[in-house]
Amino acid sequence: MTKKMRMTKQKRVILEVLKNTTSHPTADWVYEQAKKQIPDISLGTVYRNLNVLRDMGEIMELNYGSSQSRFDGNPKEHYHFTCESCSRVYDIDLPVQREMNELVEKKNGHRVDYHRLEFYGECKDCRKGTYSKDLEDNRV
Repeated sequence: MTKKMRMTKQKRVILEVLKNTTSHPTADWVYEQAKKQIPDISLGTVYRNLNVLRDMGEIMELNYGSSQSRFDGNPKEHYHFTCESCSRVYDIDLPVQREMNELVEKKNGHRVDYHRLEFYGECKDCRKGTYSKDLEDNRV
């Protein structure tokens, strides 16, 4: 059973930051944005609250083997595309293929609770040469 947690000002601001971006930011980026509303917030507080929000099911933590996790304000099951040129992460609007769980169960005998499917390549902005890190840093 999930424990009900109080929605503190810090949690609310961090959640708002994540809900208002589609860039799947790192904790450091969330910290910089949250500081604009709560100047005395610490990076440790941001990390703790990101973990609590993840455990509450309010956000998703994405970790693709890199040193820093990224966070998604959309907690619903969905797929992601990671650009190998600029490292941006995009939501992919495809239905989750739950029948793959059943196929693995039937073929291998494992019980599958869920799966994660990730796409990698070059995003359309990088392909067109229109991606600008400066524009990304200014986006909220």
